[in-house]
Amino acid sequence: MRIEIYYIILALGTLIASFSQVLLKKGAMKQYPSIIREYLNPHVIIGYGMMVISTMCTIIAYTKVAYKNGPVVESTGFIYVMVLSFIFFKEKITKRKLLGNFLILVGIIVFYM
Repeated sequence: MRIEIYYIILALGTLIASFSQVLLKKGAMKQYPSIIREYLNPHVIIGYGMMVISTMCTIIAYTKVAYKNGPVVESTGFIYVMVLSFIFFKEKITKRKLLGNFLILVGIIVFYM
């Protein structure tokens, strides 16, 4: 396989992890009748399942992606979480969040120059 596919797998893993975090937060916002139901409900089970898939994607990607590039690609997860939180939780995108995500993008661009 071409190396580009491994970068796509790494980016996909990061996106899956971001969706997982949003799903776990959605599950944490609900009240449950017992502590067992709090941990054994669809949001938590699917969320952690997605984390396992994300981890597998990362492991596969690191077989070909240089280790120095991995954290750079994975830092895009902060941007994904900000956008997904806006979509699913109607969280405000503040100036600080935009500035932080802008700095992440600038850092990625500078790293690859």
